[in-house]
Amino acid sequence: MSLYDVPVSALDGGAADLHDYEGKAVLVVNVASKCGLTPQYTGLERIHEKYAGRGFSVLGFPCNQFLGQEPGTPDEIAEFCSTSYGVTFPLFEKIDVNGEARHPLYAELTTHADAEGTAGDIRWNFEKFLISPTGEVVERFAPQVEPDAPEVIAAIEAQLPG
Repeated sequence: MSLYDVPVSALDGGAADLHDYEGKAVLVVNVASKCGLTPQYTGLERIHEKYAGRGFSVLGFPCNQFLGQEPGTPDEIAEFCSTSYGVTFPLFEKIDVNGEARHPLYAELTTHADAEGTAGDIRWNFEKFLISPTGEVVERFAPQVEPDAPEVIAAIEAQLPG
């Protein structure tokens, strides 16, 4: 099964389809509103805006599995992201990224290791996965790696279509 075939819902519970991102480079991130890493929303939005016209998108998946740092309702999450960080990239339903109820998307993503060889469970909020335009996981970045770090930018630029 392709990553694009994994069923997802929009943050508001409405329809969403990962097939909409086929042919684009995508950075999938588990996000949270009350985390020490929450200011990474600024960098995520910056790279989303910078590369959106070149076939790139950030996809945010809120998760409340790390010390309850994403307790909000979908409306509260959307309001916080928009008001506090000007987020325009797509946000999807709040999901579990670890454990028995792990979302199928993360069941696939977590099989891939980062540069240090770490695969398996998501370690914290803001872990990042770069997906190629063909749907392959090409990079995994630890939560502390800033979205606009040189290694992330280089990896994104190497995956931009065309």
